[in-house]
Amino acid sequence: MEIILKQDVENLGHKDDVVNVKPGYARNYLIPQGYAILATKSAKKMHEENMKQKSHKEAKLRADAEALASKIENLTLKIGTKTSSTGKIFGSINTIMISEALEKAGYDIDRKNITIKGDSVKEVGTYEASIKLYKNIKVNIKFEVYTEE
Repeated sequence: MEIILKQDVENLGHKDDVVNVKPGYARNYLIPQGYAILATKSAKKMHEENMKQKSHKEAKLRADAEALASKIENLTLKIGTKTSSTGKIFGSINTIMISEALEKAGYDIDRKNITIKGDSVKEVGTYEASIKLYKNIKVNIKFEVYTEE
């Protein structure tokens, strides 16, 4: 069954993609939840017209995301936190803290687009995070966790 996605669905596609799924998945989950609409002839025509109008906007968004990626790929964030005498962190470092550190550096990135690589951050050291800037544009940044006084 062919459907048009109204928003991003993980492991399926991005907004405005036309995808084939099993009929039960479409009828019982995607369409009732508002994630997709049925790809009828009239819906496809409207979709094509909308895509023509969006193409130049998308090119600008992609260029902006690539420019931002080139700026922040070599960035190393420093995140201070309270630690024990052995270097263990009280709590852990999460995406909210990374987002706040990026904001201090002058980059406004939503915490939902940040993924910390590996296990949770529980000790002082250098770690890596992945940031999704646009559909297929991801950048890896390093962040250093240090003891705050």
